[in-house]
Amino acid sequence: MSDILIVDDERDIRELISEILRDEGYSTRLAGNSDSCMAEINREAPALIILDIWLKDSRMDGIDILKTVRRDNPDVPVVIISGHGNIEIAVAAIKQGAYDFIEKPFNIEQLLVVVGRAMEASRLRRENNDLRRRDLAESKMVGTSSAFRALKGQLEKVAKSNGRVMLSGPPGSGKEMASRFIHANSARANAPFVTVSSAMIAAERMEEVLFGRESPDRGIEAGLLEQAHGGVIYFDEVAEMPPGTQSKILRVLVEQQFSRVGGTDKVRVDLRVISSTTRDLSAEIAAGRFRQELFDRLNVVPVQVPSLEERREDIPCLTEHFIEMFNRTQGLPLRAVTEEATAMMQTMRWPGNVRQLRNLIERMLILGDGTGPIGVRDLPGQEDRAPTDDEAVILSGALAALPLRDARELFEREYLLAQINRFGGNISRTANFVGMERSALHRKLKSLGVVTSARSGLRSAYPGDGDEDVETVGILHDD
Repeated sequence: MSDILIVDDERDIRELISEILRDEGYSTRLAGNSDSCMAEINREAPALIILDIWLKDSRMDGIDILKTVRRDNPDVPVVIISGHGNIEIAVAAIKQGAYDFIEKPFNIEQLLVVVGRAMEASRLRRENNDLRRRDLAESKMVGTSSAFRALKGQLEKVAKSNGRVMLSGPPGSGKEMASRFIHANSARANAPFVTVSSAMIAAERMEEVLFGRESPDRGIEAGLLEQAHGGVIYFDEVAEMPPGTQSKILRVLVEQQFSRVGGTDKVRVDLRVISSTTRDLSAEIAAGRFRQELFDRLNVVPVQVPSLEERREDIPCLTEHFIEMFNRTQGLPLRAVTEEATAMMQTMRWPGNVRQLRNLIERMLILGDGTGPIGVRDLPGQEDRAPTDDEAVILSGALAALPLRDARELFEREYLLAQINRFGGNISRTANFVGMERSALHRKLKSLGVVTSARSGLRSAYPGDGDEDVETVGILHDD
């Protein structure tokens, strides 16, 4: 997109600028007053506006047009030109959001340099917006398990309010996806969603990145808080925020305003704040690394995001979702997954959670042979597994060293534990899969010392140590 709108009340000036820019490969549109200028903008927003600050016979001057453009088309950079230039006009234009200021009579080389930089800024801004929209499209929440349904129900309630949310959960479990779900289903869905990666920003640059800065040379550079005005600011890994910045963010939450670094003017913002952490913030507070007052402000609505191991039932639909997504976005093959491979993935450990599953699917699609179904041999650790006609079982050393009765009991316990957790504690589905009556499965679990429990509505099974109540009926669910 190289469309430039030139607005100047002097015909010779706007035509001269147009000729210069057309020689450089840009396309141009011309306007001689504010009415024709606004008509051109409303017809189709240009990539850049070159705007004379004084316009004869117009209802609006350049500053008025600049304010309107910044309000309605904030992605369009504006370069101000004027034959009456002075530092006061330049500062006023820059403060209102102009990209740069050029004084008449201008130097052609200077004009081309400023236009080139402004067009690059416009391109980067469009790319960022495209990436943000793509992120939203790819942040679809997928699942059917009870853990997922409980989480989604909480997020739907939270989205209707404007309260601050604290998302807790292990790395890779989908906390940012949950925050985007809140944003997409709230009244702020059409406003910005801005992420602050607290762990990725150097401590000495944190305030400049958040609050922006002002300088005579570069004018106003908006920070992330200002960019998120009207929308959502998401503090990822908020525990990583430097102590000095914590106190300033606390003040912003209280006053809803701040000053840019190097500036004195107050900037008012309307923000919804969502935070996330993988740490125990109570321990961080006790250790003096996180402010209690900030925690109290951020933790209005706490939401726990479950690990992938707590929602193993969702692995099949997540796998299908990622395969379809990589086919759509990267052109990777649209492959099916065998039942055996799905079952194995549901029993694997996932310390990296949903992110780890996504990475695994992408790797298998990239490195896999052909477009056939993904099988057990495509999974990590199974690449060199020798195929056999009878699929003979290779015993582990520990199992092979046990007497038959002990080995059988160990195998049954581990097998049933895996199946119960695979089906999210659903005893009916587990019994149906393993080929047992529900009552027989209950008795078998009790005889094997398998303990089941429900935590935050999530059912799971684990080996008992002999002291627990191993009764499973009433804890595992049958529907």
